[in-house]
Amino acid sequence: MAILNILRYPDPRLRRIAQPVTEVDGGVRALIENMAETMYNAPGIGLAAIQVEVPRRIIVIDVAEHRDELQVFINPRIVEHGGIQIMEEGCLSVPGIFEPVERARRILVRALDQDGREFEREAEGLLAVCIAHEIDHLDGKVFVDYLSRLKQSRIRKKLEKQEKLAM
Repeated sequence: MAILNILRYPDPRLRRIAQPVTEVDGGVRALIENMAETMYNAPGIGLAAIQVEVPRRIIVIDVAEHRDELQVFINPRIVEHGGIQIMEEGCLSVPGIFEPVERARRILVRALDQDGREFEREAEGLLAVCIAHEIDHLDGKVFVDYLSRLKQSRIRKKLEKQEKLAM
């Protein structure tokens, strides 16, 4: 397994639209293992393949308290949603930034698992937010897109300054 490089906002590669996985094979399963290791190492609760510069529709999530319940979603899509919740979100691609975002309170997601079998999962609360957040990545969106232009500008400047100081 390997720790992968996570793209940082405002990297334009985060705006790419991920392509569907046509076959769940050993390469896809290896990518999932590397994504999980990268997510746990970061540490984070969700990671989309596009964030590690792989434009495929794959996300990994673990919102369990002990970080021992990895969930894999290949070609995920939200087929039902309802209610509204506002939750503070962060992102491995936007380190150190946390802002409230409005999303559906509950969702029904349809996807493939790491063996290529289709499944549906109902989610609410943090899991619903995390799934929607990661699916946004697959569609070329970052959670800061939900914020005002002023906040987006401030976040961009803050991250650029952090990047310069790190060099």
